[in-house]
Amino acid sequence: MSLIADYKAHTQERLNEGGLPPLALTAQQTAELVELLKADSVVEAEYLLDLFKNKINPGVDDAAYVKAAFLNDIVQGNVACSVISKTEAIEILGTMMGGYNVSPLVEALKIDEVAQAAAEQLKNTILVYNSFNDVKELMDAGNAKAKEVIESWANAEWFTNKPELEKEITLTVYKIPGETNTDDLSPATVAFTRSDIPLHATAMLQSRMEKPLETMASLKQKGHPLAYVGDVVGTGSSRKSGINSVQWHMGRDIPGVPNKRTGGVVIGSIIAPIFFNTAEDSGCLPIQANVDSLETGDVIVVKPYDGVIEKDGKLVSEFKLAPNTLTDEMRAGGRIPLIIGKGLTARAREALGLSASTMFIAPEQPADNGKGFTQAQKMVGRACGVEGIKPGMYVEPIATTVGSQDTTGPMTRDEIKELAALSFGADMVMQSFCHTAAYPKPADIKLRHTLPDFINSRGGVTLRPGDGVIHSWLNRLCLPDTVGTGGDSHTRFPIGISFPAGSGLIAFAGVTGMMPLTMPESVLVKFKGEMQPGITLRDLVNAIPYYAIKQGLLTVPKKNKKNIFAGKIIEIQGLPDLKVEQAFELSDASAERSAAACSVQLNKEPIIEYLSSNIALIEKMIEEGYEDAKTLQRRADKMRDWIKNQELLEPDADAEYSAVIEINLDEIKEPILACPNDPDDVATLSEILADDNRPKKIDEVFVGSCMTNIGLFRALGEVLKGEGVAPAKLWIAPPTKMDEAQLTEEGYYSIFAAAGARMEIPGCSLCMGNQAQVNEGSVVFSTSTRNFDNRLGKNSKVYLGSAEVAAVAALLGRLPTVEEYMEIVPNKITEQNKDGVYKYLNFHQVTAEQLTNLVHS
Repeated sequence: MSLIADYKAHTQERLNEGGLPPLALTAQQTAELVELLKADSVVEAEYLLDLFKNKINPGVDDAAYVKAAFLNDIVQGNVACSVISKTEAIEILGTMMGGYNVSPLVEALKIDEVAQAAAEQLKNTILVYNSFNDVKELMDAGNAKAKEVIESWANAEWFTNKPELEKEITLTVYKIPGETNTDDLSPATVAFTRSDIPLHATAMLQSRMEKPLETMASLKQKGHPLAYVGDVVGTGSSRKSGINSVQWHMGRDIPGVPNKRTGGVVIGSIIAPIFFNTAEDSGCLPIQANVDSLETGDVIVVKPYDGVIEKDGKLVSEFKLAPNTLTDEMRAGGRIPLIIGKGLTARAREALGLSASTMFIAPEQPADNGKGFTQAQKMVGRACGVEGIKPGMYVEPIATTVGSQDTTGPMTRDEIKELAALSFGADMVMQSFCHTAAYPKPADIKLRHTLPDFINSRGGVTLRPGDGVIHSWLNRLCLPDTVGTGGDSHTRFPIGISFPAGSGLIAFAGVTGMMPLTMPESVLVKFKGEMQPGITLRDLVNAIPYYAIKQGLLTVPKKNKKNIFAGKIIEIQGLPDLKVEQAFELSDASAERSAAACSVQLNKEPIIEYLSSNIALIEKMIEEGYEDAKTLQRRADKMRDWIKNQELLEPDADAEYSAVIEINLDEIKEPILACPNDPDDVATLSEILADDNRPKKIDEVFVGSCMTNIGLFRALGEVLKGEGVAPAKLWIAPPTKMDEAQLTEEGYYSIFAAAGARMEIPGCSLCMGNQAQVNEGSVVFSTSTRNFDNRLGKNSKVYLGSAEVAAVAALLGRLPTVEEYMEIVPNKITEQNKDGVYKYLNFHQVTAEQLTNLVHS
């Protein structure tokens, strides 16, 4: 079949799948299309031109390369096309956003016939990177059109040519009462479709309510765009795919960009901070306002500049548009294009000898109160080249370490292409394949074949399927007191600080080596006293919300919810001698608090031990052929430099916090669990057993996720040893292949087998919810990160707690009493063997042969 027949058939197939638009053309299809357009007599010219203009991805996509090359040949007179003139070729190049189209446009400035047209297109193109120098050289050589372009950039015409955010926006409300988490918007079960935005958007809210797509279609009959409205919106992961789905149903098309939309409005009494940032990065207007008076089907008028929402001509809610730059962000198409465009304007003004532009709204900066800085404020300050950053300040810190995982990786790749980037500016970018490792779908296998080269060619590092969870690996590549980010809400460094983000910002941070940040306030969590017998770090994780509830700083109900941690940094003190792996248990769980970030104050000794181990691991990775080798070696060298010149940032004595939560370890004498199905709904074991509304029988037990480390699996094994087959179905998934190899070497896998456990390959397993799942309706005890509805399985009820409680629950088939737990665990994990149980992998202390066995794939 011909391209035309093939693509028409594909178009019909997609329509039959639920009215989906066809996929964008591949590079091969684009090359075939080009040959058809070269013909003396173009068959179905109007159809082919539409494909050429609107069905090819922009930026540095392979198909865009073919498209730009053909248009350049037309402009240069190398080929003739009866349906595309030279001027039209220039105009089409101008729709390609940046990347492969920029050089042809710059070269066209030298051709009198099309120089003006090329200049007009370049004026509205901001993704020019080093091609700026080429335009400036032309200007300096006397090219008048090049000077026009530089002057236009300097005057920010790329910005002023766009319409301002409307003063009044009429919308129809689509309200989802209670809490919307990102699993509702972007279900993990169909994570493999996330890069196909229209297809993935068909899953939005399907697990949450009856016929959501039909409801939206019906509401659109009122003739207005929809607003996504909820009490609490966007908790959970940072997923750009959730915003993509909202924008697909409620946004507007982007000319020349297939199968992606921008715009849209989200209104929530609370909007989770990462979700808020992902919205503004994407050009979706997030408004935090009371929604009690809004119901599905209401027609409302939002007045962003006045900060009011009206219904039937009456005021029903007020808000303050924040950040104050939000109107500029929406005009530019999102926070990311605004940052890039402002940088281009500044560069152009410098080239012309002009002062700084006054075209843009300056971010509001708080007055200095004269107080000292917290640990987190100093970390961000160092990344900005100053002593510290106070809450409320807008800054752009260096992003030293950036992580991407496989269910967001395809979107990050697409965003990198749209940013027209062929190299990374961040010092370390890592891509994993941990979320789909166990049971890959065809799309996952295809990704494994294509994504590594894409990341490696730009200087990034890729892990391999079966290596394990990204966080357990990425933590080992971090540098103390540096700032980073990752496309997964559990990117929470145990040393340094991470501000997780959606895939658009991950691409931006990876490409530019910096990230935008309005510095959050900090909440101090201060531990004191001594750990009591039988108490674990996971109990301390759950103690944080437990004590916050007792202080009235956190509530469980979603309506009018209080959450002191939301959007803030949790700074943890009082446990300075924790191993770094243990510190991650605490920082990891800050995601479940909806915190923006977390820092843990540690002493130098555990950090030196950790970095020494990681240097050995990194250099073994290089030996084993991991790429990019130069990036890995650079990171190992920087770790050595830190060990030689070790210094840790500490908070000032007069640093201010928005709240202080003091936790007395002497008071915690029994396990604390998160109850079904809310990580904030925490209670002690005895409180749970006394509550008739809490399930007690445990059907399945999962020990795994990034919340675990090798010591917890040994603890599990010690409790299970010699007890036969566990009554509860037991799942085990170690976080890394090194843990798996060492546990096998030490005989723990034989213990797990004797207990009847199902052993998963290293990776996310049940935690992600997109692979295997527990039986429908099961009551589960899990060591994983979160327990939202349907996360581990349909209608499952999930407790979260320690591996030690998990082991006892597996043996009993129910939650143990405090007495049972305190009898079983200390008799299995004794004073004599506990040092060997809770021992961490130090790769610099093993033989070369052992290290090879641990790391070799």
